[in-house]
Amino acid sequence: MKRTYLAFQRNGHLSTLQVVVTAVRTVASLEESNRSLFKGARDDDHVVVTDSTIFHPQGGGQPSDVGAMTAEGEGEGGARFDVHMVRMSAVAQGEVLHCGRFANPSAGLFRPGDRVTQRIDVEKRLLYSRYHTAGHVLGAAVRHLLEKEVEGFDETKASHFPDSAACEFQGLIEARWKDAIQSKVDEYIDKDMAVEIEWWDEDDFRANGMGRQIPDRAAMGLADDEKFRVVRIVGAETYPCGGTHVQSTKLCGRTMVKKISRSKGTSRVGYTLP
Repeated sequence: MKRTYLAFQRNGHLSTLQVVVTAVRTVASLEESNRSLFKGARDDDHVVVTDSTIFHPQGGGQPSDVGAMTAEGEGEGGARFDVHMVRMSAVAQGEVLHCGRFANPSAGLFRPGDRVTQRIDVEKRLLYSRYHTAGHVLGAAVRHLLEKEVEGFDETKASHFPDSAACEFQGLIEARWKDAIQSKVDEYIDKDMAVEIEWWDEDDFRANGMGRQIPDRAAMGLADDEKFRVVRIVGAETYPCGGTHVQSTKLCGRTMVKKISRSKGTSRVGYTLP
């Protein structure tokens, strides 16, 4: 199966996209590993696969986009598919699965080869993008402050979900650092730093002193001549990242540092946005 082209990674401003349907299946017919990706879905819900997608699938700490697909040239009674969840396939590498429900099954379902228009929920995309960029801002602030202050320090992972947003770090960060972290985050937000998307190969990572962050090409299913997507917060940090972002740090809005929790040699710094 050919990988789904991730249009949102090349143009984050798109809110609609015309695509071609390549497969339509019921949730009940999915392989167990894929069916388990869609907790709460009904057996008679459907999964639609398209050649390209504007929908960001859940991953990298970011929630999936939601929205709809509509058949081209159809009127009000035409086929419409409401997208509730989007995931990367656990079976076919690089294939994006859009899970949801046909709004009017009597109007017919999509068929392979159909041209449809994808539309994302723009407000949710913006919210998730703000949270994702703010998470990188927080990570950069903590690194710049504490990399040489905390034994064994390293950034590990993050959640950019609005109800559980936090960055995790190797090493124990004491609560006394909370105000300093907040001040550094405020500084980065107020500077209105540009957020730029770049495409690097392994040599680019090494040239920028980020050799240890080179992603696993084989695990991602990338060919030898394909490049990795990175997000640069100009003046702060650069991260390998496939998610969506706002164009500058100021667009994140006021980013509030919450509780710092510690457990088993790691620290978790929570954050929230207005």
